[in-house]
Amino acid sequence: MNKQPTSTRERIVETADRLFYEHGYGHTSFADIAAAVELSRGNFYYHFKTKDEILEAVIELRRQKTQAMLDAWAAEAPQPAARIGRFIDMMAMNAPAIRRNGCPVGTLCTELAKLEHPALPQANTLFTLFRDWLRVQFEQLGAKAGADGLAMHLLARSQGIATLANAFDDGAFIKHEVSQLHKWLHAIAK
Repeated sequence: MNKQPTSTRERIVETADRLFYEHGYGHTSFADIAAAVELSRGNFYYHFKTKDEILEAVIELRRQKTQAMLDAWAAEAPQPAARIGRFIDMMAMNAPAIRRNGCPVGTLCTELAKLEHPALPQANTLFTLFRDWLRVQFEQLGAKAGADGLAMHLLARSQGIATLANAFDDGAFIKHEVSQLHKWLHAIAK
């Protein structure tokens, strides 16, 4: 399902996305991205004039990938509980990366907040995508009045799991918490 970047611009954005996740936005320079893409600075500047332009493109790429993932989950799972289960399972599927780097959305939003970066509202739209999608799933599950609260609870819990798994480099913790979240979901779905 992952499409390989074809244009130089796409390669820059994909590479910047990876480097921002692995090293942080503040610790990734133009030179780091250009070297990873194997471009001269002149060719690099042809595509992006500032690191903030790259950040905007990275956030948009993440938004598109997140939307595609949510659409795929909705198409693959016939019941809302199964779709919510896909969100929960995302932590287990990405456990090695989460242990190394935390949640890609959470770490980016936290870093941009600390920097008081003007792109923070744009980055926060990634959480909004998850929140809105989860709210709809909980509504379809029958929890109409409390659907947004349940969505926020699940988002908060997933962020806590990612933060602690990263802090303690603990894959077993992720596995345990994913199991606990499935039990929680099962109790709600009854």
